Amino acid sequence: MAAAMELRCWGGDWGLPSVHTESLIVLAYAKFSGAKVTVSPIDWTWRTLTGTVPELLCGDVAVQEPTQILNFLRKQRFNADYELSARQGADTMAYIALLEERLRPALLHSFWVDAENYVNLTRPWFASRSPFPLNFFVPGRLASIALSRILLTKGEAPLHRITEVEGKLYSDAKECLNLLSYRLGTATYFFGNSPTSLDAFVFGFLAPLYKAGLPSSPLQSHLQQLHNLTSFCDNILALYFNSEHPCPPPPVQESMDANLQKLTQLVNKESNLIEKMDDNLRSSPQHKPHRAEPKPSLASEKNFTPA
Repeated sequence: MAAAMELRCWGGDWGLPSVHTESLIVLAYAKFSGAKVTVSPIDWTWRTLTGTVPELLCGDVAVQEPTQILNFLRKQRFNADYELSARQGADTMAYIALLEERLRPALLHSFWVDAENYVNLTRPWFASRSPFPLNFFVPGRLASIALSRILLTKGEAPLHRITEVEGKLYSDAKECLNLLSYRLGTATYFFGNSPTSLDAFVFGFLAPLYKAGLPSSPLQSHLQQLHNLTSFCDNILALYFNSEHPCPPPPVQESMDANLQKLTQLVNKESNLIEKMDDNLRSSPQHKPHRAEPKPSLASEKNFTPA
Protein backbone atom coordinates (compact mmCIF):
# COMPACT_ATOMS: atom_id res chain seq x y z
CA MET A 1 0.00 0.00 0.00
CA ALA A 2 1.33 3.41 -0.98
CA ALA A 3 2.21 5.77 1.84
CA ALA A 4 -0.25 8.58 2.56
CA MET A 5 0.75 11.95 1.15
CA GLU A 6 0.34 15.23 3.02
CA LEU A 7 0.68 18.63 1.35
CA ARG A 8 1.55 21.63 3.49
CA CYS A 9 0.62 24.89 1.83
CA TRP A 10 -0.91 28.29 2.37
CA GLY A 11 -4.67 28.17 2.85
CA GLY A 12 -7.40 29.38 0.54
CA ASP A 13 -9.52 32.49 0.13
CA TRP A 14 -11.15 34.56 -2.65
CA GLY A 15 -12.83 31.39 -3.91
CA LEU A 16 -9.48 29.61 -4.35
CA PRO A 17 -8.15 26.48 -2.59
CA SER A 18 -4.96 28.47 -1.91
CA VAL A 19 -3.92 32.07 -2.47
CA HIS A 20 -0.31 30.99 -3.05
CA THR A 21 0.85 30.41 -6.63
CA GLU A 22 3.20 27.49 -5.91
CA SER A 23 0.63 25.81 -3.69
CA LEU A 24 -2.04 26.18 -6.38
CA ILE A 25 0.22 24.58 -8.96
CA VAL A 26 0.69 21.45 -6.85
CA LEU A 27 -2.96 21.29 -5.77
CA ALA A 28 -4.14 21.52 -9.38
CA TYR A 29 -1.68 18.91 -10.63
CA ALA A 30 -2.67 16.52 -7.85
CA LYS A 31 -6.30 16.86 -8.97
CA PHE A 32 -5.42 16.43 -12.64
CA SER A 33 -3.36 13.28 -12.05
CA GLY A 34 -5.69 11.69 -9.49
CA ALA A 35 -3.17 11.83 -6.63
CA LYS A 36 -4.78 11.60 -3.20
CA VAL A 37 -3.17 14.17 -0.93
CA THR A 38 -4.23 15.48 2.45
CA VAL A 39 -4.00 19.27 2.46
CA SER A 40 -2.67 20.87 5.67
CA PRO A 41 -2.74 24.69 5.63
CA ILE A 42 0.19 26.14 7.55
CA ASP A 43 0.22 29.11 9.90
CA TRP A 44 3.96 29.79 9.81
CA THR A 45 4.77 28.59 13.28
CA TRP A 46 8.40 28.64 14.40
CA ARG A 47 8.87 25.11 13.08
CA THR A 48 7.97 26.15 9.54
CA LEU A 49 9.37 29.68 9.68
CA THR A 50 12.47 28.83 7.65
CA GLY A 51 10.72 26.15 5.59
CA THR A 52 9.43 26.33 2.07
CA VAL A 53 5.88 25.75 1.00
CA PRO A 54 4.41 23.87 -0.65
CA GLU A 55 5.93 20.79 0.96
CA LEU A 56 4.83 17.25 0.19
CA LEU A 57 5.34 14.62 2.89
CA CYS A 58 5.18 10.92 2.00
CA GLY A 59 6.46 8.55 4.65
CA ASP A 60 9.97 9.66 5.50
CA VAL A 61 10.30 11.71 2.31
CA ALA A 62 9.80 15.49 2.21
CA VAL A 63 9.74 17.20 -1.19
CA GLN A 64 9.65 20.96 -1.81
CA GLU A 65 9.26 23.23 -4.83
CA PRO A 66 6.49 22.58 -7.41
CA THR A 67 8.77 21.08 -10.06
CA GLN A 68 10.28 18.57 -7.61
CA ILE A 69 6.87 17.68 -6.18
CA LEU A 70 5.43 17.08 -9.65
CA ASN A 71 8.38 14.84 -10.51
CA PHE A 72 7.83 12.89 -7.30
CA LEU A 73 4.14 12.40 -8.11
CA ARG A 74 5.05 11.14 -11.59
CA LYS A 75 7.34 8.53 -10.02
CA GLN A 76 4.35 7.42 -7.96
CA ARG A 77 2.47 6.92 -11.26
CA PHE A 78 0.40 10.07 -10.93
CA ASN A 79 1.24 11.51 -14.31
CA ALA A 80 -0.96 14.05 -16.08
CA ASP A 81 1.57 14.38 -18.93
CA TYR A 82 1.88 10.78 -20.10
CA GLU A 83 0.02 11.44 -23.37
CA LEU A 84 2.17 14.42 -24.38
CA SER A 85 4.46 14.13 -27.37
CA ALA A 86 8.10 15.17 -27.22
CA ARG A 87 7.26 18.47 -28.89
CA GLN A 88 4.43 19.17 -26.45
CA GLY A 89 6.79 18.40 -23.58
CA ALA A 90 9.26 20.94 -24.96
CA ASP A 91 6.46 23.49 -25.36
CA THR A 92 5.48 22.92 -21.74
CA MET A 93 8.98 23.73 -20.54
CA ALA A 94 9.13 26.83 -22.75
CA TYR A 95 5.82 28.23 -21.49
CA ILE A 96 6.72 27.57 -17.85
CA ALA A 97 9.98 29.47 -18.40
CA LEU A 98 7.96 32.28 -19.97
CA LEU A 99 5.68 32.44 -16.92
CA GLU A 100 8.66 32.63 -14.59
CA GLU A 101 10.48 35.28 -16.58
CA ARG A 102 7.64 37.53 -17.73
CA LEU A 103 4.68 37.07 -15.40
CA ARG A 104 6.06 36.25 -11.96
CA PRO A 105 7.91 39.57 -11.40
CA ALA A 106 4.72 41.51 -12.14
CA LEU A 107 2.70 39.29 -9.81
CA LEU A 108 5.22 39.82 -7.02
CA HIS A 109 5.03 43.55 -7.58
CA SER A 110 1.23 43.57 -7.65
CA PHE A 111 0.82 41.70 -4.36
CA TRP A 112 3.93 42.62 -2.35
CA VAL A 113 5.44 45.88 -3.64
CA ASP A 114 2.47 47.97 -4.76
CA ALA A 115 1.79 49.97 -1.59
CA GLU A 116 -1.99 50.13 -1.92
CA ASN A 117 -2.39 46.40 -2.56
CA TYR A 118 0.09 45.44 0.16
CA VAL A 119 -1.49 47.60 2.86
CA ASN A 120 -5.11 46.82 2.06
CA LEU A 121 -4.98 43.17 0.99
CA THR A 122 -1.73 41.22 1.09
CA ARG A 123 -0.35 42.20 4.49
CA PRO A 124 -3.65 41.87 6.39
CA TRP A 125 -4.33 38.45 4.84
CA PHE A 126 -0.95 36.89 5.68
CA ALA A 127 -0.84 38.55 9.10
CA SER A 128 -4.24 37.08 9.97
CA ARG A 129 -2.92 33.59 9.10
CA SER A 130 0.21 33.91 11.25
CA PRO A 131 0.22 33.58 15.05
CA PHE A 132 1.48 36.29 17.37
CA PRO A 133 4.21 37.56 17.20
CA LEU A 134 4.88 36.21 13.70
CA ASN A 135 2.01 38.25 12.34
CA PHE A 136 4.26 41.31 12.66
CA PHE A 137 7.19 39.61 10.98
CA VAL A 138 6.02 37.23 8.24
CA PRO A 139 4.35 39.70 5.81
CA GLY A 140 7.31 42.08 5.90
CA ARG A 141 9.74 39.21 5.36
CA LEU A 142 7.80 37.93 2.35
CA ALA A 143 7.60 41.46 0.92
CA SER A 144 11.35 41.87 1.29
CA ILE A 145 11.97 38.55 -0.50
CA ALA A 146 9.64 39.60 -3.34
CA LEU A 147 11.36 42.96 -3.81
CA SER A 148 14.81 41.36 -3.79
CA ARG A 149 13.73 38.81 -6.39
CA ILE A 150 12.33 41.49 -8.68
CA LEU A 151 15.46 43.62 -8.52
CA LEU A 152 17.68 40.58 -8.94
CA THR A 153 15.95 39.47 -12.14
CA LYS A 154 14.81 42.79 -13.62
CA GLY A 155 16.98 45.50 -12.04
CA GLU A 156 19.57 45.63 -14.79
CA ALA A 157 21.98 48.56 -14.75
CA PRO A 158 21.31 51.43 -14.78
CA LEU A 159 17.79 50.51 -13.54
CA HIS A 160 18.37 49.84 -9.86
CA ARG A 161 15.22 51.21 -8.24
CA ILE A 162 11.86 49.50 -8.31
CA THR A 163 10.11 52.59 -9.69
CA GLU A 164 12.37 52.43 -12.74
CA VAL A 165 11.44 48.85 -13.62
CA GLU A 166 7.69 48.95 -13.03
CA GLY A 167 6.87 49.88 -16.63
CA LYS A 168 8.97 47.03 -18.01
CA LEU A 169 7.47 44.57 -15.51
CA TYR A 170 3.90 45.18 -16.54
CA SER A 171 4.68 45.45 -20.24
CA ASP A 172 6.32 42.02 -20.20
CA ALA A 173 3.50 40.55 -18.11
CA LYS A 174 0.77 41.80 -20.45
CA GLU A 175 2.67 40.40 -23.42
CA CYS A 176 2.89 37.05 -21.62
CA LEU A 177 -0.86 37.05 -20.96
CA ASN A 178 -1.53 37.85 -24.62
CA LEU A 179 0.66 34.93 -25.73
CA LEU A 180 -1.11 32.55 -23.36
CA SER A 181 -4.50 33.74 -24.58
CA TYR A 182 -3.47 33.26 -28.21
CA ARG A 183 -2.05 29.80 -27.51
CA LEU A 184 -5.16 28.64 -25.64
CA GLY A 185 -7.57 30.00 -28.23
CA THR A 186 -11.00 28.43 -27.91
CA ALA A 187 -9.71 25.19 -26.37
CA THR A 188 -10.52 24.13 -22.83
CA TYR A 189 -6.93 23.15 -22.02
CA PHE A 190 -3.57 23.82 -23.64
CA PHE A 191 -3.05 20.25 -24.92
CA GLY A 192 -6.05 18.17 -25.90
CA ASN A 193 -9.07 17.42 -23.75
CA SER A 194 -7.27 16.69 -20.49
CA PRO A 195 -5.32 19.14 -18.28
CA THR A 196 -1.57 18.70 -17.96
CA SER A 197 1.24 20.23 -15.91
CA LEU A 198 1.20 23.33 -18.12
CA ASP A 199 -2.45 23.89 -17.23
CA ALA A 200 -1.53 23.53 -13.54
CA PHE A 201 1.23 26.15 -13.83
CA VAL A 202 -0.91 28.60 -15.80
CA PHE A 203 -3.77 28.16 -13.33
CA GLY A 204 -1.44 28.71 -10.38
CA PHE A 205 -0.15 31.96 -11.86
CA LEU A 206 -3.44 33.36 -13.12
CA ALA A 207 -6.02 32.39 -10.50
CA PRO A 208 -4.77 34.65 -7.64
CA LEU A 209 -4.48 37.60 -10.01
CA TYR A 210 -7.95 36.89 -11.37
CA LYS A 211 -9.75 36.33 -8.05
CA ALA A 212 -7.99 38.64 -5.58
CA GLY A 213 -9.74 41.88 -4.67
CA LEU A 214 -6.78 44.07 -5.55
CA PRO A 215 -7.51 47.81 -5.05
CA SER A 216 -4.97 48.74 -7.70
CA SER A 217 -3.90 46.45 -10.52
CA PRO A 218 -3.66 47.32 -14.22
CA LEU A 219 -2.49 43.75 -14.80
CA GLN A 220 -5.68 42.34 -13.28
CA SER A 221 -7.74 44.62 -15.52
CA HIS A 222 -5.84 43.34 -18.54
CA LEU A 223 -6.41 39.71 -17.55
CA GLN A 224 -10.14 40.29 -17.12
CA GLN A 225 -10.31 41.36 -20.75
CA LEU A 226 -8.87 38.03 -21.92
CA HIS A 227 -12.06 36.03 -21.53
CA ASN A 228 -10.65 32.69 -22.60
CA LEU A 229 -8.09 32.83 -19.76
CA THR A 230 -10.68 33.78 -17.15
CA SER A 231 -12.97 31.02 -18.43
CA PHE A 232 -9.99 28.65 -18.18
CA CYS A 233 -9.63 29.47 -14.47
CA ASP A 234 -13.39 29.25 -13.81
CA ASN A 235 -13.57 25.88 -15.56
CA ILE A 236 -10.81 24.34 -13.44
CA LEU A 237 -12.30 25.72 -10.23
CA ALA A 238 -15.74 24.36 -11.13
CA LEU A 239 -14.57 20.90 -12.25
CA TYR A 240 -11.80 20.16 -9.76
CA PHE A 241 -12.32 22.32 -6.68
CA ASN A 242 -16.08 22.45 -6.31
CA SER A 243 -17.20 20.20 -3.46
CA GLU A 244 -20.66 19.90 -4.98
CA HIS A 245 -19.26 18.36 -8.17
CA PRO A 246 -16.84 15.43 -7.84
CA CYS A 247 -13.64 15.67 -9.83
CA PRO A 248 -13.67 13.89 -13.19
CA PRO A 249 -11.57 10.74 -13.13
CA PRO A 250 -8.03 11.13 -14.44
CA PRO A 251 -7.30 9.54 -17.82
CA VAL A 252 -6.35 5.88 -17.65
CA GLN A 253 -2.58 5.57 -17.59
CA GLU A 254 -0.50 2.76 -18.98
CA SER A 255 1.13 0.62 -16.31
CA MET A 256 4.38 0.43 -18.24
CA ASP A 257 6.62 3.43 -18.68
CA ALA A 258 7.13 5.18 -21.99
CA ASN A 259 10.44 3.49 -22.89
CA LEU A 260 9.10 -0.01 -22.24
CA GLN A 261 5.97 0.78 -24.22
CA LYS A 262 7.99 1.96 -27.22
CA LEU A 263 10.20 -1.15 -27.02
CA THR A 264 7.14 -3.41 -26.92
CA GLN A 265 5.64 -1.68 -29.95
CA LEU A 266 8.92 -2.08 -31.85
CA VAL A 267 9.16 -5.80 -31.03
CA ASN A 268 5.55 -6.36 -32.11
CA LYS A 269 6.16 -4.49 -35.34
CA GLU A 270 9.23 -6.57 -36.16
CA SER A 271 7.37 -9.79 -35.32
CA ASN A 272 4.55 -8.86 -37.68
CA LEU A 273 7.08 -8.08 -40.41
CA ILE A 274 8.81 -11.46 -40.00
CA GLU A 275 5.47 -13.30 -40.14
CA LYS A 276 4.54 -11.42 -43.29
CA MET A 277 7.85 -12.36 -44.93
CA ASP A 278 7.32 -16.02 -44.02
CA ASP A 279 3.86 -15.95 -45.57
CA ASN A 280 5.26 -14.46 -48.78
CA LEU A 281 7.94 -17.13 -48.95
CA ARG A 282 5.39 -19.90 -48.49
CA SER A 283 3.19 -18.52 -51.26
CA SER A 284 6.12 -18.03 -53.70
CA PRO A 285 6.37 -20.69 -56.53
CA GLN A 286 10.13 -20.99 -56.16
CA HIS A 287 9.76 -21.96 -52.52
CA LYS A 288 6.87 -24.41 -52.76
CA PRO A 289 7.93 -27.74 -51.24
CA HIS A 290 8.34 -30.70 -53.67
CA ARG A 291 5.41 -33.01 -53.43
CA ALA A 292 6.28 -36.68 -53.97
CA GLU A 293 4.16 -38.51 -56.54
CA PRO A 294 1.96 -41.10 -54.90
CA LYS A 295 2.91 -44.65 -55.60
CA PRO A 296 0.37 -46.56 -57.69
CA SER A 297 -1.63 -49.06 -55.75
CA LEU A 298 -1.14 -52.71 -56.41
CA ALA A 299 -4.62 -52.92 -57.82
CA SER A 300 -3.69 -50.53 -60.61
CA GLU A 301 -0.73 -52.55 -61.82
CA LYS A 302 -1.42 -53.72 -65.41
CA ASN A 303 0.34 -56.98 -65.02
CA PHE A 304 -1.16 -57.79 -61.70
CA THR A 305 -3.11 -61.05 -61.69
CA PRO A 306 -5.23 -61.65 -58.64
CA ALA A 307 -4.67 -64.97 -57.03
